[in-house]
Amino acid sequence: MASFRKRRMVCATAFVAIGAILSGAAPAQTDVGLTFKDSGPSHPPVAPHPSSDAPNIVLIMLDDVGYGQFGTFGGAVPSPAMDALAKEGLRFTRFHTTGICSPTRAALLTGRNHHNAGFGINGEMATGYDGYTGVIPSSTATFAKVLQESGYATAWFGKNHNTPVSEAGPAGPFNHWPTGMGFDHFYGFNGWGADQWSPVLYNDTTPVPPSTDPDYILNTDLADKAIAWMHKVQSTAPGKPYLLYLATGATHAPHHAPPEWIAKFKGKFDDGWDAYREKAFARQKQLGVIPQTAKLTPRPDAIPAWDTLSAEKKRIYAREMEVFAGFSAHTDYEVGRVIKAAQEQSGSRDTLVIYILGDNGASAEGGLDGTINELAPGNFLAAEAAVTTENLPKLGGPDYDNHMSYGWAWAVDAPFRYYKQVVSHLGAIRNPMIVSWPSHIKDPGAVRSQFLHVIDIAPTILDAAGMKMPESVDGVPQKPLDGVDALPVVLDGKTPEVRKIQYFEMMANRGIFANGWFASAKISDPWIPYRANLDPFAVKWELYNLDKDFTQADDLADVMPGKLQQMKDLWWAQAGRNNVLPIDWRVGTRMNPKPKDRNHYVLYPGTINYPELIGPDVRNRTWTATAKGTFNASDKGMIVTQGGVSGGWAFYLRDGVPVFDYNLMGIHRYRVTGSHAIPDNAKSLEMRFAYSGKASEQGAGGVVSFYADGKPVGKGTIERTLPNFISLTEGLDVGADYGSPVADYPFPAPFSGDLQSVTLDMR
Repeated sequence: MASFRKRRMVCATAFVAIGAILSGAAPAQTDVGLTFKDSGPSHPPVAPHPSSDAPNIVLIMLDDVGYGQFGTFGGAVPSPAMDALAKEGLRFTRFHTTGICSPTRAALLTGRNHHNAGFGINGEMATGYDGYTGVIPSSTATFAKVLQESGYATAWFGKNHNTPVSEAGPAGPFNHWPTGMGFDHFYGFNGWGADQWSPVLYNDTTPVPPSTDPDYILNTDLADKAIAWMHKVQSTAPGKPYLLYLATGATHAPHHAPPEWIAKFKGKFDDGWDAYREKAFARQKQLGVIPQTAKLTPRPDAIPAWDTLSAEKKRIYAREMEVFAGFSAHTDYEVGRVIKAAQEQSGSRDTLVIYILGDNGASAEGGLDGTINELAPGNFLAAEAAVTTENLPKLGGPDYDNHMSYGWAWAVDAPFRYYKQVVSHLGAIRNPMIVSWPSHIKDPGAVRSQFLHVIDIAPTILDAAGMKMPESVDGVPQKPLDGVDALPVVLDGKTPEVRKIQYFEMMANRGIFANGWFASAKISDPWIPYRANLDPFAVKWELYNLDKDFTQADDLADVMPGKLQQMKDLWWAQAGRNNVLPIDWRVGTRMNPKPKDRNHYVLYPGTINYPELIGPDVRNRTWTATAKGTFNASDKGMIVTQGGVSGGWAFYLRDGVPVFDYNLMGIHRYRVTGSHAIPDNAKSLEMRFAYSGKASEQGAGGVVSFYADGKPVGKGTIERTLPNFISLTEGLDVGADYGSPVADYPFPAPFSGDLQSVTLDMR
């Protein structure tokens, strides 16, 4: 019997070994018998865990923030939470971003230059060139992936602008969503912006039903969810360090804020944007966040002097800034709650907080007058969407996708010139940063002036956690990091410059930094949506000595042509090395949804936020929506809708009567209502839209007709439609409205009857 048992043990051991070989893994246990009594001791798997002194990490990135926006860096918006963090930490005055949303975030997460990470431009404008795919390649893994595989708990709250447009739909794939890029948990939104009152949110990859709380607002929701996640991690695994990444939608348009926060700033900006910059400039020198020798850069020619404006324009513009300031102050408060919670519950584990005030400078995309809809210029509606005195009472509320005048974007970018997108100048790329690490920073309250870039954050975080980017992740060889470890700068203010060279490029606006010098070429302003006729080779290059000229005020190009040529040559060399070529200055034509080959869609209830860029295309054509099911005269609710408050359409029943609403970006709202209720037990409901324009005509209206089981139940006319975009931030929903409402129907309007499917046919 003993020999039998011995032979069985040998066989079992051999079987385990062979299985391990076939699976590609080394055998974990070689002394396995028939029972535990004649087996060796077991070795349970051990979860990966970092060193005991690895810190908790809180990484925060705000959106569209000017250098001179918040009080901590001299702005007029009080920021007590930032002030408190800066007092115990450090303020960085020469930190830089890529000048626009997706690229900065790709660079932040991967530690590679944005073109090397596939995001030379926002994903909505991606092309097939290597630097512009809109896809973070597997060869540029995120630092979060490294932390996750080393035992960190990881979570991302807020804005995700790095999932490819083609993969952002309800069917995925999801490997380029946050949960596929190194984060255990994601709660937030996809795309460049979100309605603060009615955002389209995801819990990991599952759509979140709209809130029924009348006081709901996104800033507060994100803070609540982030705090709850931290508490859960610390409650269930108190020894486990975490990475919390909070990327607010604020202060990107739409500028939404609770009325009481906006009211705090009534009358505060009546003296205008010129006065704002003068005051901010003086405060910045007092705070030491700019040198005493710095010069305030002049007003761009496109921006009128405040004292030349009419009283009506001053009233409009001042109110826009009050709304923006309320939005900003509310953001400081809510983010401050997250920071306070992290500091209070961290226990014995140290907490490193990195707070980046903006993924780029303030946005000038609202045009001169500001707008009730930031997408209006792309639909040739800029003039009609300009803010008027009639709009003022509702600015900041749920009815508009509002944005402020570019005069204020320039003002809050003080002391620099220009704004988001214009990466040739510091107003687009120099963003404040605050770093707090109490147990390691020996000079709290100090200012750091070393030149850093957003790509330097990934290696810095990994070093703080005692790690490095591996040569291979998930079997894929990794591109070297473009970022440099800036932890020595954090720990010692006397550390020499760690970054010597950095290029900048955004839609052919160009810049290059090298050893204190900066050369730049500006081709376009942000409020121009269609730029294909511009010539990037006709642009005049400028030259600045940033070691002596903090604000980029004195152009030396004419007196140092040899140095300028050297810098231009360096830019082209960096462009070739980093997948920047070919440069492409088009904007609107790259972003417009392309007509689809597919003209027939069968959709089912539960289809939520089907993105416009990959979903049904109803623009500039005749189309039909046909609902199948069993419908009665008592039914109500949404059948199918696309878009929301920023623009869109909705087909629904109101007490059995069919209704079609069309929102022309808040400028006009059209409604066609059926002549009578549908009959009981109808099996088919149709909304037919007959486009009235010619084949080459865009944005024309049409005739809406309703049918129940093929019999007419009413018709009416829509005067105009949207030619280029419906709503790039909200998709298509069936059976309910998961985004913001297109019109004033009960929201979220779940369908009350038996809706089985909706077919969309376009021709």
